[in-house]
Amino acid sequence: MSILRRLYYRLPPGLRFKARRLWYAPVDILDWMRGSRDSLSPPRGLIYTGSGDFRKQGEAMVKRFIALGGLLPEHRVLDIGSGIGRMAVPLTKYLSGGSYEGFDVIELGVAWCRAHISERYPGFTFRYVGLSNDLYRKAGLNPSQFIFPYADREFDFGFAISVFTHMLPEEVEQYLEQISRVLKPGAIFMGTFFLMNAARAERQKKGGTFVFERESSHHWLMDKRVKAANVAYEESWLMPVIASKGLRVKQVQYGYWCGPSESENPDFQDIIVLENNQDCL
Repeated sequence: MSILRRLYYRLPPGLRFKARRLWYAPVDILDWMRGSRDSLSPPRGLIYTGSGDFRKQGEAMVKRFIALGGLLPEHRVLDIGSGIGRMAVPLTKYLSGGSYEGFDVIELGVAWCRAHISERYPGFTFRYVGLSNDLYRKAGLNPSQFIFPYADREFDFGFAISVFTHMLPEEVEQYLEQISRVLKPGAIFMGTFFLMNAARAERQKKGGTFVFERESSHHWLMDKRVKAANVAYEESWLMPVIASKGLRVKQVQYGYWCGPSESENPDFQDIIVLENNQDCL
C-alpha cells in the first residue's frame, strides 16, 4: 500500500472528505475558471470513490452492462452504492422508457445527484441510507441487517460497482440475499470484487500497490484499522454463498488489480455477472 493511501486511511472519516477537497481544490478552481466542467460532472474534490476520468469510467462501465449483462433502454435499474453519479450520468443517455433507483451511505453524494441529475431526469431517484462503514462514516445502521427499501421482484437489472470491495462477509451475504429478493426472476446483476485464489495469494507475497493480508479463511483486508478500506474474498467461499442466495454465476472477468499480465480485461476490479435463479428452476 502506498504511503499516501496509508496516511489517508489514518484520518478520521470526516477528515478524509475534507482532505480530498483540499487536495483537488487547485484543479477544481482552474476547471471553474476555464468553464471546462459540465453540469453533470461533480468537482473532483467531491468524488469520494475511485480515480481517473469520471465521465469516461462511467461510460465504459455502462458499455459493460450492455455487452455483458444485456441491459436494455426500457429496464428498471437498481444502482447499489450510487456514489456521486458515476454510473447514473451515462445511464441518463441510455435509459429511455426505463427508470433508475440508486442508494448510497454518503449523504453528500445523494444530495448532489438529486440536485444535478434528478432535477433534469425525473426517472432517476436517489436515496440516502445511513449505514455504518468505517471508511466513510463513524456510526450508522448495521449493513448486515439492512433490508433494501424496494419491493420484491421490482428490478430488471442491477449493479454494485466498487461496493462489495468495501464490505465485510456478513454484509456481503445480506446484500446478496436482498439482491435476489428485489430482482425479477432471470434478471441480471453485475458486481465488482477483489477475488482471491491460490495463484493470486502467491502473487501477493511479491508485493505491489494493492496488497491484502489474510483476515480469516475466506476474506483478506488491505488495512486492519480501516476494515472497509478494501476487502478481497476467496473465490472458494464466495461462489457457494452466491449460489445459496438463488443467484447463478454467468461469467467472471478478472481485472488487473493483481497484475497487468493476468487478464486482457481493461477493468481494475474483477467483474461477476449473476442471474437471479429464483423461481427459474
